[in-house]
Amino acid sequence: MVIQQGQVFKLKAKREDGEPLWAYRYRVAGRGSARRQVRGFITKADAQRSLQNKLARLLPGGRADTLMLGEWVDEYLDGHQGERVTIAKLRWLLGKATAALGEVRLAELSPEQICAWRLTVPEGHRFEATQALRQVLNRAVAWKLIEENPAKHVPNPARRGREQRPFESWEQIRSLADRLGPSFGPMVVFAAATGLRPSELFALEHRDIDRAAGVVQIRRAYANGRVKQTKTRLSRRAVPLQAIAVEALDRVRSRQDSLLLFPNARGGYLDFRNFNRRHWKPVQKAAGIEPLRDLYDLRHTYATFALRAGVPVFALSRFMGTSIAMIDLHYGHLAVDSHEHAVSLLDALALERAVDAGWTSSWRPVRPRSDSISRPRARRSRRVVDARWTSRSDGLTTNAVRKG
Repeated sequence: MVIQQGQVFKLKAKREDGEPLWAYRYRVAGRGSARRQVRGFITKADAQRSLQNKLARLLPGGRADTLMLGEWVDEYLDGHQGERVTIAKLRWLLGKATAALGEVRLAELSPEQICAWRLTVPEGHRFEATQALRQVLNRAVAWKLIEENPAKHVPNPARRGREQRPFESWEQIRSLADRLGPSFGPMVVFAAATGLRPSELFALEHRDIDRAAGVVQIRRAYANGRVKQTKTRLSRRAVPLQAIAVEALDRVRSRQDSLLLFPNARGGYLDFRNFNRRHWKPVQKAAGIEPLRDLYDLRHTYATFALRAGVPVFALSRFMGTSIAMIDLHYGHLAVDSHEHAVSLLDALALERAVDAGWTSSWRPVRPRSDSISRPRARRSRRVVDARWTSRSDGLTTNAVRKG
């Protein structure tokens, strides 16, 4: 391939301050080929630097000219800093791309090739595999091995998520807890009352419970046979303990030989798949639960109940250790139930009424809004706003009455 050295020149177009804009042009196939032009640089030095990078990529024998996608992926993974499990998954996802496109030169990789490859990837992994390829090619752009990421021009819609199936009521959850018995029953109730991820639930230790402050501290997670400390701002958090969670803790059978709050029969960490297969699904089938819920659906139940009760999305995102955007994406439609609660709190503040700013009790359907004019302030009820999230269970209330 014959490459003519490029030329930097001044454009007639001016910047807003009156100074000229710059451009460069070059040929890639000799005198008879079309001359390619790139324009719009603020300074002559910027145009020269971009031209040099372009020619370095195109010159025969240059690294960018000979580097294959498979070679670049290996180089990227060797220098990638991250958790062993994360790198292993990234290598597996990128293997789908290198199996089909590994022998294609980076400089020649096109959006059309990536689009055709993407359609061959199973739907369950298509989005993640394409995202992984984008990530690797972004690094190639940053290192000036290619000028533009061809994968950015390939649409990559996220696959439809698994349908979320929160439980319908606390009675339904308690019926499963009773069938699981004293070993795992309290754990299931506690999970639905705190919204912890299964990996966080299995890693809880007794010292993570702060009854004086009324919270459980989330410091670590257990998954794939490893305990990992939670380091991000969202994942390391304190989750408030509502009455049902405290009641579940009171029924936990502690083991002297284990620091874990919810250990397995030998005092060690619970295995997600083993617990799901041997305990969780069988009790649901016995109770006639249809369709069967995953352990993660206890987390969805927490979010559903909280939003129905009027818990603000901002607060819920902090308790669940996820972003507001994710809360709104998956559960935002439920927040409409909190309109009446929000108005009650605002009215109470405006009228200087006594406000119990805990969480609301059991959810009631919201009456449709109307365009009618509200009544004068003086006529409005001066009742105390009860904003507790979940009332105490019958058993807990009964005990409290007896003690009183």
